[in-house]
Amino acid sequence: MQATVWGGAGEHGRSCYLIEHQGTRVLLDCGVKKEGEGEYPLIDPLLISKLDAVFLSHAHEDHSMAIPMLYQMGYQGKVWTTRATSRQLPAYFTAWKQYVASQQAKLPYEDEHIEAIDYAYIDEAASACEWLVITPALRVCWGRSGHLAGSIWLLLDIEGSVVFFSGDFTTESSLLAVDWPELPPLHQGLPDGADRDRQSDTDVQGGIQLSIIDAAYGTDAEAQAEKLDKLQLLIQAALAEGGMVLLPVPVYGRGQELLLWASVAFPDTRLIVEKEIAQAFEQLLQEPDWLQEEAVGRIAQFLKDPKVVVVETKEQREQAAATTSSSLVFTNDGMMQSAKSQWYYEHLSQQGRGSVILTGHLAKGSFAKQLLQAAQSKMQETDAGLCEGKRAVVPVHFLRFKVHQGVADVRAMLDAINSEQTLLVHANKQITDAVCVQLEMNGYRNIYSLTAGDTLS
Repeated sequence: MQATVWGGAGEHGRSCYLIEHQGTRVLLDCGVKKEGEGEYPLIDPLLISKLDAVFLSHAHEDHSMAIPMLYQMGYQGKVWTTRATSRQLPAYFTAWKQYVASQQAKLPYEDEHIEAIDYAYIDEAASACEWLVITPALRVCWGRSGHLAGSIWLLLDIEGSVVFFSGDFTTESSLLAVDWPELPPLHQGLPDGADRDRQSDTDVQGGIQLSIIDAAYGTDAEAQAEKLDKLQLLIQAALAEGGMVLLPVPVYGRGQELLLWASVAFPDTRLIVEKEIAQAFEQLLQEPDWLQEEAVGRIAQFLKDPKVVVVETKEQREQAAATTSSSLVFTNDGMMQSAKSQWYYEHLSQQGRGSVILTGHLAKGSFAKQLLQAAQSKMQETDAGLCEGKRAVVPVHFLRFKVHQGVADVRAMLDAINSEQTLLVHANKQITDAVCVQLEMNGYRNIYSLTAGDTLS
């Protein structure tokens, strides 16, 4: 078996992994990196027509936005994903085209290649944690990963060798359901007359040859509850000073989680919410299989909350922001690249009060990253006594909301799946190296930190 990194290891973004074994070729994800004009996977065009299957773990751009390149290069097969993911993708394709245009760049594919994507719905073809036959040499098993509605982990059985791909994974969502990954009996689902000696129940323990695991948070071992306690204190301090607290978030994922949390943590505070984020709740209600049992009731209660103000137009935005009362503002762009997010920041700057709290990954060069770096630099100057008399900037803070795995989560996953070799992904090389060192000190072996272009045999 051979795994080649076309993107995603040693970096945050462009998740893309080629798995080859005994003539079968499978691609896991095909995403982009939101830096500069956009960075794409190191795809080998000569192999695209030879792919037996493509699997997509979820809709986020760093896992999905390069899939049309496969069809532009001649791929004619299916993209196996979930129905929920396919419904979310059009919004991401639109947003990605707008981002590329804002960089005065050109997409490496056309609209016709987006339209050519042939989706196959893995969640409709098989139940979670059951094997599904794709080809005589390839089977797949899936489960909910807790990262996003429609997001999944995958187990691939390629000619009797098993690969685990976590996708983006967390067990700490307060909204989304998760299936803890485990290897079903390998004879399950085999047609009558198949070689059951090759895949017997005795293969279940220690039967995974390779795992590709989300380790985006590196050596951070803090639990979600601890992070939320810190976030609540930070927001309370900001609200006490008056004005708005701006929380830029993605359309799908932590935006909904943070909104439900904030509505309970700050019951007397007005919530200004961009329409796209609120609409995502309606979509969640249509897909209850991805939610925890009590989540439907929590969402319904939130949508009826009189302190929630949904805005869509510039006029509605200006009217909501003109009030003198303190409020939390949720805008749908976690890196603040859009004109909408930047308008909110300019409004805060003109008012001279309020703050920005960033809770997720910030790509190099993004507007949010620049704001955070400028705020940190200003703080250092102030601490050194160099900034007296200068106009104060809007405070910008970073406090991570957990939607990926830290080192403690990685350890739990390694203990559960017991794979022979493990590739850690979704963080830069330095961070991943540090996780490998810590895991090796804990007695784990065959843990790898690679970069785009590397191959693991």
